[in-house]
Amino acid sequence: MTARKPTPPNLPRRFYKEAAVSREGDRWAILLDGKPVRTPQKNHLATEHETLATLIAEEWAAQGDLIDPTTMPLTRLLNVSIDGAPGARDALADEVAKYAETDLVCHLADGPSELRARQEAGWGRWREWAGKTLDIVLVPVEGIIASPQPDASLKAARDHAASLDDLRLTALTWAMALYGSAALALAVEQGELDALDAFDLSRIDETWQIEQWGEDEEAMGVVARRRADADAIGQLFAAIAR
Repeated sequence: MTARKPTPPNLPRRFYKEAAVSREGDRWAILLDGKPVRTPQKNHLATEHETLATLIAEEWAAQGDLIDPTTMPLTRLLNVSIDGAPGARDALADEVAKYAETDLVCHLADGPSELRARQEAGWGRWREWAGKTLDIVLVPVEGIIASPQPDASLKAARDHAASLDDLRLTALTWAMALYGSAALALAVEQGELDALDAFDLSRIDETWQIEQWGEDEEAMGVVARRRADADAIGQLFAAIAR
């Protein structure tokens, strides 16, 4: 019996020839054949950052016969920041504090010693940075069981998140979920750490396992897609740098 091929996703066909940007007051809108792109909630897809708008227009221009949203991470980020973030700021700030409470960079292996050394070499610097720069003092623990972090640190993480505009807050929470770490995501948001370097740091444990047992092709495909998202996060923060 012949195996069935997977059904292709039901993607919309490309309906435009040209993607461009245009000034709209104090913002830059993305246009398709001269018409504004709208978010899922029917808002104009626009940003005050011309460089970011240009990158998003390039995502639309790069589409083939079908429009694949999974290849348009910057468009997705801006959509969420416009449609979702304004009404969810408190929840997003709470999420940053929650990640800080169980931060990846605090969970050190009880062995083997080489893995533990890699974790400390890669993560210790960013725990220290978070404490010195943002008053987010994170206490490392051994193993996967979380230990309570200082209340003042969790408040500092939340307060910093709440101080960000909708776009930066959206990108921070996306980076945080990708890395499993508030400290790494905050370092990227602050321009102290490259987004792809942060992604590699977040995979110290996975890399160790691959070295011991080898790669799984399907899993590496997932990693490649996550790495592309990390690259998009880096592009976004570079484009909106103060």
